[in-house]
Amino acid sequence: MIEIFLVFLRLGLTSFGGPVAHIGFFHTEFVRQRKWVDDSTFSGWLALCQFLPGPASSQLGFLIGLHRGGFMGALAAWFAFTMPSAVVLVALAIYGIGSESEWAMTVVHGLKLVAVAVVAQAVWGMWSSLCKSTVTRVVALAGFALTIWFIGWSGQIWAILAGALVGLVLLRQEAQANLTGEVGVVRVRPVAGIVLLLVALALLLGLPFVVAQAPVTEMFATFYRAGALVFGGGHVVLPMLQSAVVDTGLVGRDDFLAGYGLAQAVPGPLFTFAAWVGALDQSLPGWPGAMLALVAVFLPGMLLVCGVLPWWNRLREQSWALAAFAGANAAVVGVLAAAWYNPIMMTAFQTWIDACVAFAAAAWLIWGRARAWAVVLLCVLLALAGQWSGVWPVVSAGS
Repeated sequence: MIEIFLVFLRLGLTSFGGPVAHIGFFHTEFVRQRKWVDDSTFSGWLALCQFLPGPASSQLGFLIGLHRGGFMGALAAWFAFTMPSAVVLVALAIYGIGSESEWAMTVVHGLKLVAVAVVAQAVWGMWSSLCKSTVTRVVALAGFALTIWFIGWSGQIWAILAGALVGLVLLRQEAQANLTGEVGVVRVRPVAGIVLLLVALALLLGLPFVVAQAPVTEMFATFYRAGALVFGGGHVVLPMLQSAVVDTGLVGRDDFLAGYGLAQAVPGPLFTFAAWVGALDQSLPGWPGAMLALVAVFLPGMLLVCGVLPWWNRLREQSWALAAFAGANAAVVGVLAAAWYNPIMMTAFQTWIDACVAFAAAAWLIWGRARAWAVVLLCVLLALAGQWSGVWPVVSAGS
């Protein structure tokens, strides 16, 4: 157990670059060097994590910990990989850039430009990998339109459901051709899998009724719903949380986007961005809200991946299931693109210089293969230099 904890703690402190990079780090560490799992098992688990909602890299680490040390090993792996970035983000939210000083507001503006660049990279990457056919591209565009048309999280849900239905009808052959690998060793019994899936479903459907009777549970319900409906990786949690906490006034839009920019500069999973939002949520501010939000946003993905594990090899042979998820994933590209347009670009751009810096940073990420932390540093330093020189004043004198 100590070995599992220390290995994942080192990865949590050093794994920069987002979910795709994390998967590469995991393969090097656990397949090539430590040989905890073989290639076939690793690829099967990866396919399962990409198939389900939730943070794919964290789910994969959870399964590796489960395989190595049972459920306690899985919890040790998750905690060690997640806590470093979560602690940094919460500390910054509470003690860092929350002041109203000119330099802090300038840093926030630079981080908002980082968010524009990083989400542009995410949309481009997901479009390239998930929207390779005419059908999936049309689904993505339709998802964008539905999300813009229906304000709030309801538009996102309708877009994903519509994408799943279209995929169910039109994408069976394409989805079947794209899967490789098997699960390998299964550490969850079918009865336990059924219980975990029932718990996940009961929480998703039952929490809204609990909130009506006990408003104190609203934060947990909000973050749980976001984690349960995030297809496509950590970046997609942005529109879900934005609808839940920014549109309702629980967290300011500037603080929300600043935290998203900071999340790119720290190692570990992007879902730890939820800890930043939870710390700023006025219904339970500070460390308690951060920890509650963190557990809630990760919980559904972990319940689902363990619940489905006993039947994955059989389920992955059902073309209807794969096609539905392929359509949902294509719709998610449109949902994320809608969030990129509003609120990210609409909030971040005040002058033409903002647009130039953000799009140059996005190009550096996409085609120059820059590190996310380097883009964070560049945008923040440019904003500070522009403000202090007067060439690019991002904070007005009366602010």
